[in-house]
Amino acid sequence: MIALLALHVISAVIWVGGMAFAYLVLRPSAGPLDPATRLALWRRVFRLFFRWVWASIAGLLVSGYGMILIYLGGLRGVGVYVYVMQVIGITMTLLFIYLVVSPWQQFQAAIDNGAVPKVAAALERIRLVVATNLILGLVTVVVGATGRYW
Repeated sequence: MIALLALHVISAVIWVGGMAFAYLVLRPSAGPLDPATRLALWRRVFRLFFRWVWASIAGLLVSGYGMILIYLGGLRGVGVYVYVMQVIGITMTLLFIYLVVSPWQQFQAAIDNGAVPKVAAALERIRLVVATNLILGLVTVVVGATGRYW
């Protein structure tokens, strides 16, 4: 149980913490950079961070459902807060998949083609998805930390 819980917490911290860092620290810090440097930076950041998000999603799914099935007696044995975390986590995952297959692909193609207005539009959609997932992730962290006390 401890290993699965540790994997779950570490996966959540990497994903949610990474979004918090990108949105609250990196984004404002990158703003003053010249556009070419800023876009190259975001491309490298996203490419690497998205790999970590995929790993985090896998870690969350394996550990979460592992704990439910092995230690908690299946979905009948869990509190409401676990269902809330599950719904939010699936929503976050779907939003991330959308981000990767649509705005991220458009962002990369627009950079490759020098289409600055399309780059800006794709980056704005990425920003909105990250902001939404950051809020959902923070809510999930609170639910996970307090849910057993409801």
